[in-house]
Amino acid sequence: MSKVRLNENAEIVASVKEGLKKKGGYCPCRLEISEDTKCMCKEFRDQIADPEFEGYCHCFLYYKEK
Repeated sequence: MSKVRLNENAEIVASVKEGLKKKGGYCPCRLEISEDTKCMCKEFRDQIADPEFEGYCHCFLYYKEK
């Protein structure tokens, strides 16, 4: 079973969370505001569902371990 955790770099986490607040919960790294970019974004939800994927989400807030 895979595990999703926050980035171990507290500075990145604080910065991305601040960006999320400013954009109302939408990915601060993307221009588009849609259901697909609401955190956790669709791209990362799809990556979580992929048993072979291990790595960070687009904005480096979350990390998925295998």
